[in-house]
Amino acid sequence: MTKAEKVAFTISKLQELYSVIPVPLEHKDPYTLLIAVLLSAQSTDVRVNKITPLLFERADNPFDMIKMSEEEIREIIKPVGLSPMKSKGIYGLSKILIEKYNGEVPKDMALLEELPAVGHKTASVVVSQAFGIPAFPVDTHIHRLMYRWGFSNGKNVVQTEKDAKRLFPKELWNDLHLQIIWYGRDYSPARGWNLEKDVITSTIGRKKVLDEYYKNKKTRK
Repeated sequence: MTKAEKVAFTISKLQELYSVIPVPLEHKDPYTLLIAVLLSAQSTDVRVNKITPLLFERADNPFDMIKMSEEEIREIIKPVGLSPMKSKGIYGLSKILIEKYNGEVPKDMALLEELPAVGHKTASVVVSQAFGIPAFPVDTHIHRLMYRWGFSNGKNVVQTEKDAKRLFPKELWNDLHLQIIWYGRDYSPARGWNLEKDVITSTIGRKKVLDEYYKNKKTRK
């Protein structure tokens, strides 16, 4: 298969498996999505989805959020980890949204990245999922699979994002980044990986990755 054929096969298989794409983080608008994505750093979506209802019951907009202190926010979000940094970020960005943007979340990536505790990946998720603007946020699943599939060298997430944007059609970016995340979780995880269930990797996977998988499988026997 040529690289173009591999890309076409991957897109086709992902669309077949995930014609309806579940949204990993529960939210109702750009602000609640921004907070949920911020909370998900070095945590799991499952854990975040348990905490956000408690937080949003108290404050689901920046005006209510700054009525709480950083300490109160921290107490609620403690289970997701990194709560001192995250509570500071949530309070700080809520204040800026009120002062600079009338409480609205900006659609511009550069403006989002200026907000406290908002990095490139968080900004990318918000513009793609809240505003439908093409972006390709790279998480650990996408980084792992782009390497397994031979689409990127695995050097770093910046390179992986560049390669994904170069290989995949722009109009599919927003769907694909979610489809790849779900595929990684369901069929191609980092641990407990069963290649027989992973049709994309077993069909187009990087030779080195496949060889290593079978070598490890023999060792485990």
